[in-house]
Amino acid sequence: MNQLKLFLPCAAGVEDFLAEEAHRLTGLQGEDLRVLRGGVLMRASWRDAQLLNLHSRLAQRVLIELSHTEYRSEQNLYDAASQVAWEIWFTPKQSFKVEITAQHSPLTSLNFAALKIKDAIADRFRHKQGVRPDVDTRWPDIRIYAHLTTEHATLYMDTSGEPLFKRGWREDKGEAPLKETLAAAMIAASDWDGTTPLYDPCCGSGTIAIEAAQIACNIAAGSRRRFAFEKLLPFQPHVWTGLLEQARAAEHAPTAEIFGSDVAHRMVDFAMRNAERAGVAGAVQFRGGDALQRMPPVASGVMLVNPPYGERIAVAGVAGAHAGRQGGRNAPPPPMENVPSREVAQTDDGGDFFPKLATHWKKNYAGWTAWVLTPDLKLPGRMRLKESRRVPMWNGPIECRLFKFEMVAGSARK
Repeated sequence: MNQLKLFLPCAAGVEDFLAEEAHRLTGLQGEDLRVLRGGVLMRASWRDAQLLNLHSRLAQRVLIELSHTEYRSEQNLYDAASQVAWEIWFTPKQSFKVEITAQHSPLTSLNFAALKIKDAIADRFRHKQGVRPDVDTRWPDIRIYAHLTTEHATLYMDTSGEPLFKRGWREDKGEAPLKETLAAAMIAASDWDGTTPLYDPCCGSGTIAIEAAQIACNIAAGSRRRFAFEKLLPFQPHVWTGLLEQARAAEHAPTAEIFGSDVAHRMVDFAMRNAERAGVAGAVQFRGGDALQRMPPVASGVMLVNPPYGERIAVAGVAGAHAGRQGGRNAPPPPMENVPSREVAQTDDGGDFFPKLATHWKKNYAGWTAWVLTPDLKLPGRMRLKESRRVPMWNGPIECRLFKFEMVAGSARK
């Protein structure tokens, strides 16, 4: 269990940040840690797999690669799955599920392909132990993933269970909430080091602020949830208990002031309850207030914003424009085609929200750095601001940019 191949999938655009995080957590580098499109491939140990589940803020899952073979037909998939020693990972008393994704696969039915893999696993158990495990498509004990490209099939054992963005603390959420992993990616891209104030003036249910507060308190991302590896045969409770105790002993008082506000007081209530469950109620301050009127909570700092969008829709971004781009091995499925970008926010008087927000920032937030995540690639021009950096980032199937603006005193140019 000390020579495993781990694949950590992540959102497109986050790969380099995830590689830096994985190196920091495990010390691995070079050939033991490779950046691929859509994730990071590692040669690591079983202990590393548990450590990454516990601490990673950017990975979507931690998968163990068990097989990588060429294929041409469903029978090839059956043969490949038959060669995997599933019995060292789980027992026939446990239920399992096979999930499959594909890019440019020559097969006509992914459902039939998944069925052949399932049959191979069940048949191997029957041959080895005389009994087949049950399939449970809703609440399986074991999740097995297959990814097909044009020529290769890769089989993975999932060690995470629920995706890692489900930290275990967000029970209250509003419309289209930002995933915790994307909030963490925004923080990583901003180079925020946890020592300067951070403010989200459109905080919604508090995801960005709570992620930042946990970082400032050194609280492990997965310390408040359970994982699939706890049901796998190599699991040793005393080792996992030691990792948890070590993580909790490293928690400390916040190293920076964290703030969040939202125009909807209902969302502020949600954020406060979420912060309580996340263990950072005393580390983050939430207030109600319109982002166009709210004054800076402190003299200077970093703003991280995933802006609100109104109900009047106007296509603003380029979502789906690159839906057909090619990917390499282990690359995630391409983004969905024809997915509209998020809506253009408007104020109550019908004016565009963003020019007014920029005017407010330039007047009152001199000395601050603002980072704005948006699918609208023309947003800097609409805000009459010049970005100093733009970071490509995907929000699910929607291509976005994280724009960096340095706030200086003065009114927006006419």
